[in-house]
Amino acid sequence: MKHVITYDIGTTGVKTCVFRISDRVELLGAASAGYELYVYPDGGAEQDAEEWWSAMCRTGREALTAAGVDAEQIEGISFCSQMQGLVLVDKNGVAVRRPMSYMDQRAREELKKGIAHGPQIAGANIPILLKSLMITGAVAASVKDPVWKYNWVKNHEPDVFRRVDKWLDVKDYLICRMTGKATMTRDSAFSTLLYDIRKGKDCFSESLCKTLGVDVRHMPALVKSTDCVGKLREQQAKELGLLPGTPVYGGGGDASLIGVGAGAVALGDTHIYCGTSGWVSTVVDKSIVDTSAMIAAIVGAEEGKYNYFAELETAGKCLEWVKDHLALDEINIYLKKEHVADSYESEYTSLYQYMNDVIEKVPAGSGGVIFTPWLHGNRCPFEDPNARGMFFNLSLETGKSQLIRAVVEGVCFHLRWFMEAEDKKVKSADVVRFVGGGALNSVTCQILADVLQKPVETVENPQNVGAVGAAVTIAVGSGEIASFEAAKSLIPAVKTYTPDPANKAVYDRQFAVYKTLYTANKANFAALNG
Repeated sequence: MKHVITYDIGTTGVKTCVFRISDRVELLGAASAGYELYVYPDGGAEQDAEEWWSAMCRTGREALTAAGVDAEQIEGISFCSQMQGLVLVDKNGVAVRRPMSYMDQRAREELKKGIAHGPQIAGANIPILLKSLMITGAVAASVKDPVWKYNWVKNHEPDVFRRVDKWLDVKDYLICRMTGKATMTRDSAFSTLLYDIRKGKDCFSESLCKTLGVDVRHMPALVKSTDCVGKLREQQAKELGLLPGTPVYGGGGDASLIGVGAGAVALGDTHIYCGTSGWVSTVVDKSIVDTSAMIAAIVGAEEGKYNYFAELETAGKCLEWVKDHLALDEINIYLKKEHVADSYESEYTSLYQYMNDVIEKVPAGSGGVIFTPWLHGNRCPFEDPNARGMFFNLSLETGKSQLIRAVVEGVCFHLRWFMEAEDKKVKSADVVRFVGGGALNSVTCQILADVLQKPVETVENPQNVGAVGAAVTIAVGSGEIASFEAAKSLIPAVKTYTPDPANKAVYDRQFAVYKTLYTANKANFAALNG
């Protein structure tokens, strides 16, 4: 039996969890805290490293108290975090500027000059595309890929860039802060799209770094997700409320560990995540790429495993937008035109709960209204930073309830589009695990099952599966359990949602229309947002 603490560093906040690992991964206590995502008019999206650290210090103590566990009992620290961030640090491991989020899309000129020129396939120069695919199994063809953010800093902030010693991802920066060691797990290394996956290589490609304008000396040492990277330093331990010398493990990115925490670890297992972002991921045993749909098999936390992965930038973020601007608007009027304090405050514990109660009563198809969830551009199955969200097919009969349900359905339509695109190369599972905050609500789960026309399973505490995955890295690394696949039996499904055949026709019809909306409006998006 082992007690561990994990930090799940998301886009909008940290979830800190204390687990006991024995014959199951048991959550003993948790705490969460938010921080800012700084979004700028030029497409920038940044976060503050000190806000990450402050949130970790605060929630760590709260989680230990909630768990009834002393710091002396904690035998390991690990992370799950957002990926494709760019944290540039100096020789002391101090961030030289605010970390750039995976959502940052300022580097359009860097992308154009670096790869989007000459003869192209899927927006990438053919010789560079072929070289990248051969070395990494993927290609940096998106403006949001971190190599272009790196080059943006080099071109726009030369004084800052001269101070750079290492390029780290989010969790790797925090591990460096804890241990003093600048490292990167292989899944994070893959997400730089500079990591050489070929047999016998296992390194950052010096040749590809040179091609894409990266100083290979800026790339850190590689470690496994299950490696003990180092021990917690004294000052950092004091700030976190933990003991110096506590082992710190490599952990992994959210795209790697959420599937582990979902129990989707065997070959062919598929999971869907809906948090701030969203994705569909299927476990495979080789590198696979579909450049036309911007889907690639990314390196997983377990050696020899990949996750065939399609990502939506704004999934749950769309529901947050709905909460702020439809359910609760700028003059504090709600769906029933009553303030929450005057009506359902005592009955509904949150506005999200109320929203879901309302949309459950709206028939499937939202009265013909379709929503596109591209509030910050889109990456897959088409790449376009100019794409935006819209409501299509409004009528005089359309009300807020239909609009809110249409947003949930629109996110689910995009996830179905992912699955359809993935199925061209890899067969997704017949039963899908659904996790993230979106899986907390039964209405959303049923809509997803109806849209996908597949059974959907949920697990206990689906909002904490990234933290569960991080706990598994400690359990495997310390020998508490034998392998990642052994964790599957420790994370069973607790509920299954079966598709309602009565909703198939309406969702098939609207999904067919949904897939045409981008092409029909591509030029309009460019005219307004280019």
